[in-house]
Amino acid sequence: MARIAIFASGNGSNFESLVKYFSNDKINKVTILICNKKNAFVIERAKRLDIPYEYVKYVKGDIQDAEEKIFGILKKNKINVIFLAGFMKILTAKFLQVVSIPIINIHPSLLPKYKGVDAIEKAFNSSATKIGITIHYVSEKVDSGEIILQKSIPINRDNGLKFIEQEVHKIEHHWYPIVAKKICDKINKEE
Repeated sequence: MARIAIFASGNGSNFESLVKYFSNDKINKVTILICNKKNAFVIERAKRLDIPYEYVKYVKGDIQDAEEKIFGILKKNKINVIFLAGFMKILTAKFLQVVSIPIINIHPSLLPKYKGVDAIEKAFNSSATKIGITIHYVSEKVDSGEIILQKSIPINRDNGLKFIEQEVHKIEHHWYPIVAKKICDKINKEE
């Protein structure tokens, strides 16, 4: 059984799409949400969807304490896969080594273009003709891990940035759960 942790920092729409997708899954389970922002709306979604959550405070200059707390939460909940869903903290190389389970991220650009924050806006303001998503394994370098899936749509700037953001979110909400299910099924076969 894949026991899933989702890490998120904000609104939580990808968190909700994953939880709903796995809600009828008899084998895989979203076990916990880990959030680094006390007032993030994703916590309200977790409460409404009856998913346990943990708030982990990151103190400036001391990432180690936060990561040790996260590691303890993962161990206690027997987590064997992590999906990042708008988690706005960089996981250290040490954390990746200690945890040693698959960690997957979704990024709103066609990597390697527009790594980091504000990717949709960067693509919108560029001369790019396409925009999209990349689902990838997390590695030590930001938005640089092995790519699992990329999907794109044309950039139609006539409708504005907000419209493009909504279109990218639709692709995320469709594809992230599908990829997550495949990864969980792979974990189950290996156990």
